[in-house]
This record gives sequence, C-alpha cells and structure tokens, in this order.
Amino acid sequence: MKVLLLKDVYKLGRAGDVKKVADGFGRNFLLPQGMALLATPGALKQSEKIRTEATKKRAVLNNEMSSVAEVINGLALGFGVKAGETGKLYGSITAQDVATAIKAKTGVEVKRQQIDLQPIRVLGEHKAHVRLTMDLIPEIKVVAFREGETNPVEEKARAAAKAAEAVAPATAA
Repeated sequence: MKVLLLKDVYKLGRAGDVKKVADGFGRNFLLPQGMALLATPGALKQSEKIRTEATKKRAVLNNEMSSVAEVINGLALGFGVKAGETGKLYGSITAQDVATAIKAKTGVEVKRQQIDLQPIRVLGEHKAHVRLTMDLIPEIKVVAFREGETNPVEEKARAAAKAAEAVAPATAA
C-alpha cells in the first residue's frame, strides 16, 4: 500500500513523503491516526503543500524544544540497584525509570516512549537517546551501580565542585 504521510512518523519518514507500507500498518494505524492518506493522484498533488507546512511546523517545534534539549543533553543519571556477583541486576532499569529520574532531576517531563533504551540488566555505564523531535535527539548517560556503593555520578559532580572552589580563591587573590 502506498501512502502520503501527513505527519512525521518515527522510523518511516517525514510529512509529505510517499512511502510504501504494509497493508495492515497503513489500514490499522496510519490512516485511523490521521498520520497518512492513501497515495491517490489527487493526494499526490497536495504533497508539496503538506511538505512545506510540515517544514514550518518542524522549525517552530525545534526552536521550542532546543532549550529542553540543552538541559537534557549530557545529563548523567545514577541508579542504585541490587545486583549479583557477576554484575547482573535483579530486575532492570527501564525507560519509565529513566523518564521519572529526568523529571526529578531537571523538572522536564519526558514520556517513556521518547526514550530509546533497551532495559538495562547489567551494572555499568549505558547511553540512551531522548527523541524530542525528529531532529533533536539529545544523549544521556545512565549509570547502574550497586546499592550501598557511592553514586559515581554524584561523586564526579562533587569532585568538579571542589575543583571549581580551589580555582575560585586562587583567582580572587
């Protein structure tokens, strides 16, 4: 089935594109959600208009979300979890856990569906991407450490603060 996309669809295409999709995906998801139209000759004439309108909307949305992306980009989140001797977690750290931690740390609300992350099941440092828009995808760091140990993320922040304090009095004198 060929469809004309009315909205940007993640991992499929941008608004105004004509794409070939599986019949069930088009009939059961894209068409009822208002994300696409059947690619008829009449609809294809509108594709350029749809593409220009979507580009304008995308630019406005990117401007609004750029400040949020700056806050989130490079963010480091630490999770104290129970783990076995080999480093495997009892349970996992999910996208929902990361979304909750982002909200608690920055005050920015992110949906779990916007976070590209497979559930974390081992100790260590992991990367996750937050899809704010099609173009803005900041990267965050997720650190899983044993419960009871010191949080490596907070430890680095304290070390950086001490270094800044040591430099500040030296420059004042």
